[in-house]
Amino acid sequence: MSRQRRRPIDILTPDDVQALIATASNRAPSGIRNRALIAVLYFSGIRLAEALALLPRDIDLKTGEINVRYGKGGRQRVVGINAHAQAHVSRWMDARVRLGINGRQPVFCTFSKANGEPRVKTLSPRYVQLMLHRLAGRTPLQKRIHPHGLRHSHAVHLLRRGVPLPHIQRQLGHRNLATTDEYLRGLGAGEHVAGVRDLDW
Repeated sequence: MSRQRRRPIDILTPDDVQALIATASNRAPSGIRNRALIAVLYFSGIRLAEALALLPRDIDLKTGEINVRYGKGGRQRVVGINAHAQAHVSRWMDARVRLGINGRQPVFCTFSKANGEPRVKTLSPRYVQLMLHRLAGRTPLQKRIHPHGLRHSHAVHLLRRGVPLPHIQRQLGHRNLATTDEYLRGLGAGEHVAGVRDLDW
């Protein structure tokens, strides 16, 4: 039996991600939330499951740090995000307060009311996949855009900026350095990626 061919891996540039974020509403609570989620996935490189498990106490907007309490294999780690991502998350945190979502609820959640009572649920991975697909369709991008692709792009951009491999390993939450090296090689990180600029825009 022949091995199934893997899909090509598309690395998103900062301009790609900026265009993606811009297509989400800047006024509706769901749009503000989705902007924050995309920014966190891209600028931290954490896995989708890790992002959806975050609680408000896990994000320190003053230091730009995210405490991933339950990473892959049950490992905890602290990762950084830049000021751009912090601004998006701060807007969503303010929106949560206005909506009456308490601090015990996951950061990235849905919100509705039934019989006057608030109903809050964690976003599903499927929702995020469809949301990214929908937003990508509103842009001229011809790349495959999915949650793990934001993690891929984060890793490649750190390497392009000259960030040491051990730091990339800690950011991604890999158990050992060899895994990170293999991960980057699998993304074609040894090749030139056009359009990569500084992650701070």
